[in-house]
Amino acid sequence: MPEIQQTIPEERLEALAESLDEHFGEMGCSIERAYAELTMVVPRDKLLEVARMLRDKAEFAFAELMDVCGVDYAAYGRSEWVTNAASETGFGRGVEPGGDIETSASDRFAAVYHLLSVIQNQRLRVKVFAGSEQPMVPSVIEIWSSANWFEREAFDLFGILFEGHPDLRRILTDYGFVGHPFRKDFPLIGQVEMRYDPAKQRVIYEPVAIEARTLVPRVIREDSRYESGQPVGIDQDRGPADA
Repeated sequence: MPEIQQTIPEERLEALAESLDEHFGEMGCSIERAYAELTMVVPRDKLLEVARMLRDKAEFAFAELMDVCGVDYAAYGRSEWVTNAASETGFGRGVEPGGDIETSASDRFAAVYHLLSVIQNQRLRVKVFAGSEQPMVPSVIEIWSSANWFEREAFDLFGILFEGHPDLRRILTDYGFVGHPFRKDFPLIGQVEMRYDPAKQRVIYEPVAIEARTLVPRVIREDSRYESGQPVGIDQDRGPADA
């Protein structure tokens, strides 16, 4: 196989990791390394201090915030149900959800920041855990103004609050929307359904009419009829099957 071209050369990636650990290790930050990328996990109460240093120190010079997104780690690494073959009841399997979503972990939600340094030609991912009951992290708008709409999106979809944001309101869903649709405990069918009512000449909200169910993927079964290489529709003894 051809060797995969890394975004940052190995020696530069190692140098960045060592520099980050030197500057921020004593502040409780930890460095994670995977797929030729670096992720620095930062405590919530140190986020603004670390962010300013990442922007202002010449050896980092992360002047651009490319994205802020939310993550819901509930049931992380666990599948709702796992199967390698069809069950006796066929495609009836999986209609009911197979397990509850864990919602009590203190590290359930995280805000993730993607930084770019044009001068140093390097990237960094910063992750801050926001808690579970009422996830909240400080807003970084005063450091990177591009965070404005990104933080609003993370609030809208995940319910993460950004303390100090000047205009934290929904940006993608309707003003009357209930819940946060990217949370793992949010029902796939939603909370309500909407339609335009010609008589009232406005959009109205109604209870969801469809039945909740878990989708079942297509299962490929082993079929002994095809082991001899016979094409479909051919009977070995009788010849071509009747139409």
